[in-house]
Amino acid sequence: MAESIAFEIVGKVLEKLGSAAYERISLAWGVREEFEKLKDTLAAIRAVVLDAEQQQARRLELCLWLQRFKDACYDVEDLIDEFEIQELRRQVLKRGSTGRKVRHFFSGSNPLACRFRMGNKIKKANEMLNEIAANKAKFHLTEKHETNVIHRERETYSFVKTSSVIGRDEAKQHLVNFLTDPTDGEDIPVLPIVGIGGIGKTTLAQLVFNEESVKSHFELRIWVCVTEDFDIKQLMIKIIKSATGMKCKDMNKEELRKDLQDCLNGKRFFMVLDDVWNDDNKKWSELKDLLCGGAQGSRIIVTTRIRNHLSYENCLSLFLKLAFKEGEEKQHDNLVRIGEGIVQKCKGVALAVKTLGSLLCSTRVQHDWELVRDSELVKLKQEENDILPALKLSYDHLPWYLKQCFAFCSVFPKDFEFNAIFLIRLWMANGFLQSPYENEKPEDIGNRYVQELLSRSFFQQFEDKFFTFTFKMHDLVHDLALSVAQNEVNSCNHYLTGNVRHLWFDLSKQGASQLPNNLSRLQSLILSDEKGKGDSESRIAEVISRSKHLRVLDLNASNFEHLPNNIRYLKQLRYLTLACNGNIKRLPDSICNLQSLQTLDLYGCRGIVELPKDIRYLISLRDLTVTTKQTRLQENGISCLTSLRRLMFFECENLEKLFEDIQNLTALRELYIYRCHNLVSLPQGLKYLPTLENLGIVKCEMLDLTMEELELEREEGGSLRNLGIREVPKLESLPQWILLGSIKTLQHLYIRDLKNLSMLPIWFQHLTSLQSVEIINCPQLSSLPEGVQHLTALKRLEIGGCPKLNKRCIEETGEDWPKIAHVPDFYYDDSKITTNDE
Repeated sequence: MAESIAFEIVGKVLEKLGSAAYERISLAWGVREEFEKLKDTLAAIRAVVLDAEQQQARRLELCLWLQRFKDACYDVEDLIDEFEIQELRRQVLKRGSTGRKVRHFFSGSNPLACRFRMGNKIKKANEMLNEIAANKAKFHLTEKHETNVIHRERETYSFVKTSSVIGRDEAKQHLVNFLTDPTDGEDIPVLPIVGIGGIGKTTLAQLVFNEESVKSHFELRIWVCVTEDFDIKQLMIKIIKSATGMKCKDMNKEELRKDLQDCLNGKRFFMVLDDVWNDDNKKWSELKDLLCGGAQGSRIIVTTRIRNHLSYENCLSLFLKLAFKEGEEKQHDNLVRIGEGIVQKCKGVALAVKTLGSLLCSTRVQHDWELVRDSELVKLKQEENDILPALKLSYDHLPWYLKQCFAFCSVFPKDFEFNAIFLIRLWMANGFLQSPYENEKPEDIGNRYVQELLSRSFFQQFEDKFFTFTFKMHDLVHDLALSVAQNEVNSCNHYLTGNVRHLWFDLSKQGASQLPNNLSRLQSLILSDEKGKGDSESRIAEVISRSKHLRVLDLNASNFEHLPNNIRYLKQLRYLTLACNGNIKRLPDSICNLQSLQTLDLYGCRGIVELPKDIRYLISLRDLTVTTKQTRLQENGISCLTSLRRLMFFECENLEKLFEDIQNLTALRELYIYRCHNLVSLPQGLKYLPTLENLGIVKCEMLDLTMEELELEREEGGSLRNLGIREVPKLESLPQWILLGSIKTLQHLYIRDLKNLSMLPIWFQHLTSLQSVEIINCPQLSSLPEGVQHLTALKRLEIGGCPKLNKRCIEETGEDWPKIAHVPDFYYDDSKITTNDE
């Protein structure tokens, strides 16, 4: 049974019932007294849940009681959702301009009958919980509360980069020497990096992979995560994708072999095969034969598991670097002594050291440190395939709201690359994002959760993608997530119990017909289809009919032509993606009946002729990605979605203009326009969006960003922080009308492949909050404007592919060097110039 899951679920339900929003709903429906009874009963049971979870392994009857309580909590959550859905319907009825039409749209919503039905449901929920509460007496449980949680107090976080890797210099140099050694034999040399899970094999390989001397030595660098399945066909697909970025769907083994040889032929390549478990010599020989087409000097590094350790000195150095700010440990001799004891118990395992150091970095309370040192979990010996006890200890110290978010991540396969925006949307859809502050936005809560899990080392391999960022989970951390989620989550195509709430199902391995019948409790369904096999509309419709409580439905890369009309019955659905379905032409109008829908992703759905005409009724929508064949977007459509925070137009090939009343989207934070080749202009209302923080414009060949006769005097009120413009050939200077309102807010500027950009404006010097600038492949740009030296917040500047500007920025001698000499990190083409003394 999953540890702490019941405690987390009831915590989530109590947070909802106690919120101001549900206080208003309970008053409107006349059920405040019944809601209060629910809260009191749930709180009384929750007080003994921790004790019950600790004892359940020894008492079957208690285990069954706990499961029944968990199911009841989910039922109460469904009931709460139903009240919210009815409230959203009321709002839509008020909004409708033609009352009869809107009421017909929601036929079956008789207010009196609905009030009676809902009142009856909440009464039954109270009766069920009262019975569960009465039964707890026979177990003689004691009240317990979370006492071992270490909370974060800092609002900012730093991530361990190259400078935080300890004790690897000698090993790194050894590997670099191996890679650049000019002597060769007949076979491609292969060097293994061996060690138990968590020792730091992948980190070492990454250091070498990204070393500048290695980059320049090889024509081609390839990184492949192998994991447990050493399947030759899948390895070829991964190698080709890493080398070329090309996905190889529906190709047989011989076609893949030819593509692989074309890719490697005559090139000196460096390949990392990460996390290899295979010891089958026949498979190794087959793979090496496929790689023989590379040029002389090609090299392969393999990471694999066997016992090995960091020295105690290196472990202590790593621990102190993570647990303290630089030099701070000198002020806390007592904590350093305790830390030495913790490091000794980590027995040389880098991941254990990193996890516990990250855990303790937010507290200087001696008792917290002693609690970690004296924990029985730290004393446990790690066997070859065991989850590190230190990881389990760090998990135990998480607050309950982070535990459920962390456990949910186990639904994804190992080595999955998480996009922060994607994961936060899924957490939001499942109701995991709770805040004591009524006005805190879910997106901000989710970002705070991600940052905290990163800071505690549950996520790693952080990579900044300008408008978002990605990260992964270490295999051992993934094992931990699976162990604490257990039967709540299923990330494999195994037989499911009726208690599974979140499911990843790989359609490339078996069809949807293999899904079991017991999906009634399912909340998240993610259908993976990497091989493009897809499944029929009727099969998807059947799955939907058996999963009426779905909050998340991910049909990415599916290939059916029609979305089943019974989608309208998923009243609790908050996340729907049809991304990369090239066959679907229209969405059913009934999709607009989903008032709870927060995310609708139509990325790459190139066949869609037009958006649903009633899209304005999706009043909860916060994130919308559109691909459509339309030349114009309807008025009173997207512009009525006043809850929208993020809007993307992707590959709208025919789109000439956006809707003019874009200023109605007063909550919009992010706007992205990618590959809309016929887009001519942007609406003037764009400059009046009061909350817009991110704007990205990429590959819009016809777009003219110049505007005449506008009020250019406006220099206050903007909120833009990040601006990225790429491949907009008509752009000759930065768009003044977009930027003038955000003079004091813009922090990051990214401009690339602007072949006609000839100047940066004189007012560039007034962007006083600017922290980073990237200028790539702008060949006509000849100089930096005057006053750049006054941009004291500027910390990073990268210039590449700008021959005229490059010459003026040469260190000491370039004409523009005095303007940028104060910038700590200056990247000139591919070579970094550091202007400080470090």
